[in-house]
Amino acid sequence: MSIFSTLRDASTPSAAIELSASRVSGASLEWRGGQPVIAAHTMEPLAEGALTPSLTGANLHDRPAVAIALNRVLERLGHPRRIGLIVPDLVAKVSLVRFEQTPGRSQDLDQLIRWQVRKTAPFPIEDAQVSYVAGQKAAADDGSPGQEFVVSLARRDVVREYEQICADAGTHAGIVDLTTFNVINSVLAGSAAPAGDWLLVNVAPDYATIAILRGPHLLFFRNRSAEGDGTLSDLVHQTAMYYQDRLSGTGFTRVMLSGAAVSPAHQSLDVDQIRRSLESRMGAAVESVDPRSAASITDRISPAPALLDVLAPLVGLLLRDRGVVKAA
Repeated sequence: MSIFSTLRDASTPSAAIELSASRVSGASLEWRGGQPVIAAHTMEPLAEGALTPSLTGANLHDRPAVAIALNRVLERLGHPRRIGLIVPDLVAKVSLVRFEQTPGRSQDLDQLIRWQVRKTAPFPIEDAQVSYVAGQKAAADDGSPGQEFVVSLARRDVVREYEQICADAGTHAGIVDLTTFNVINSVLAGSAAPAGDWLLVNVAPDYATIAILRGPHLLFFRNRSAEGDGTLSDLVHQTAMYYQDRLSGTGFTRVMLSGAAVSPAHQSLDVDQIRRSLESRMGAAVESVDPRSAASITDRISPAPALLDVLAPLVGLLLRDRGVVKAA
């Protein structure tokens, strides 16, 4: 079984596929003169309801339709035998956990993390695929040292569902990772990776995710489905309050937005309104994530914003060795 990866070191393939509720997209990477170049990219739309991301239930509701779209994308990428697979954020529960002391043996750390996250797991921990990576070194309120970990929890059968449709199409998903993690990796792999505290808002037709980072270290991660209570503006407001009150935030050096150009149907989403609201509340201009900062595109024409949004997580996975969040 492939690893369900959380911003984690792993051998990176040369092609990436994203399966989302609205599309199957893919890209391949080449190195030219020591610089990464997106050699090919493609996308196939999915009918509504064909794929519905879920943490606790089946995700592929029209498997033949998803398989047809996936095969078309793989064909245009030259039928890669191994890929990195990106799945929606809603497939996993992401938590940040902190320990004052970290066990020296990896087996003991695995058991400690599983014991910690089982308290809030929405399904039996025995059914879970758990992945984690060391985050920032974090002191407690009393000044005692500690280590944070970014932990992803997904149902094993849900991850297998995604892996199996790739296997049936003749390719192996050597890495399975989340969309927003790889948008983050795309930003971190860019020529001007953010320093200080920065905020990312990533939207999809069926959910929105907000992440706060301090340099390369994840401090906060929360998503809300489009069917959840409140609006994206509410989520942004709650996040800003949490940042100020609980993270002792002093302000964001950069605020970034991704996914909006390909998610116009997001419930209660007015992109311009959200951008203005973010700029007013955060006191910083809102930038769109541009994966060309990390990898150039061979297309001669200037890419549309929607294409850049599609490419951002794909580029992030393909350059994850450069953009991966590392331990302090």
